[in-house]
Amino acid sequence: MAAEHAPTSSEYIGHHLLNLQYGDGFWTYNVDSIFFSVTLGLLFVVSFYLAARKATAGVPGKFQLFIEVLIDFIDTQVRDSFHGTSKLIAPLALTIFCWILLLNFMDVVPVDLLPTIGQKAGLEHLKVVPTTDLNITLGMSLTVFLLVMFYSFKIKGFGGFGWELLTHPFGKWMMPFNLLLNLIEHIARPVSLALRLFGNLYAGEVIFLLLAVLGGSFAINSFAAARLPSSCWARCGRVSTSW
Repeated sequence: MAAEHAPTSSEYIGHHLLNLQYGDGFWTYNVDSIFFSVTLGLLFVVSFYLAARKATAGVPGKFQLFIEVLIDFIDTQVRDSFHGTSKLIAPLALTIFCWILLLNFMDVVPVDLLPTIGQKAGLEHLKVVPTTDLNITLGMSLTVFLLVMFYSFKIKGFGGFGWELLTHPFGKWMMPFNLLLNLIEHIARPVSLALRLFGNLYAGEVIFLLLAVLGGSFAINSFAAARLPSSCWARCGRVSTSW
């Protein structure tokens, strides 16, 4: 009976790629993606808060040294790409980097560990990698895009930003063409960033699931091969003697 209800490889993979959902239609929430995103975000906030509380001017500990190296790395990246003055850009870049790093790190967790625990708790589905959910990646990219637009208007002014849209990259004599190119670029940027992150992690999740299926199949075949000789060697011996 257990063998009759055992899922096929495609059913196993499809089950792991479904979200735990609440609601209906447009207002459907992927509860597991929201839960893991918020949990990992809180983990980032609490860990950095504790590192700041325990920071010392003397010899730093391993965790403080790791945080300092991470902050220096992000600060260098921001200074190389952003030449204005803003107290938000560097913390925002650090938050996005660490948050996405933690979300992607969930792909390293064994594929059946948390879903099995969730199934025992009564959850039908549990998708543990939030960045394999297009809603999460698109929401993050759109939020960053809106922040970039806000600070572009704030720093450059409405006239300065509008003039940049009209005159970059081919000068003021090609304003309609410049405007068209810039609008396409600004619209495509958040969409492409969201799809790229989603596609990379979704493909990685599928590969891990395929490896799990192949590993399980190999283990079953190896176990069967180890149990076969007791019944097969005699049969093979009879076949060889008949020759």
